[in-house]
Amino acid sequence: MSVKIRLARGGSKKRPYYRIVIADVRAPRDGRYIERVGSYNPLLPRDHEDRINLDVEKIKVWLSKGAKPTDRVYRFFKDAGILDDGRNTYNSGTRIKTDNPIKAQPKETVAEEAAKEDAPKQEAAKEDAPTEESKKDEDSENTKKSDKKQEEK
Repeated sequence: MSVKIRLARGGSKKRPYYRIVIADVRAPRDGRYIERVGSYNPLLPRDHEDRINLDVEKIKVWLSKGAKPTDRVYRFFKDAGILDDGRNTYNSGTRIKTDNPIKAQPKETVAEEAAKEDAPKQEAAKEDAPTEESKKDEDSENTKKSDKKQEEK
């Protein structure tokens, strides 16, 4: 039997409240569980003392028996100091760190940077493209030719 430490949702619509429970992996999320080991109220501010309540002794016993925490519960335990820095834990190293250096910048700044990166490309394209004067000369020649054809007719 595989056991997980996970959140079970309670509370009413748009007012969530979670119990941190020990449950069989086959049991439904809000269904049957083995033991309750804490609670989590996401509506309270982050620095409020009642936001996360944990029974540390019970949690350590279950971890020693092989219970594996989910991602969110793992972070709660790590913040509380229950788990050491990722050794012999379920989720150590499974999270993918993304490298997006412009994620936190305002959209205007991102657009400006993109324009700066494209500037050398645009300059190179301008050098290869015919100038306006040469376009005007071509247009005038084309009109002269068409005028001559019309006169001949």
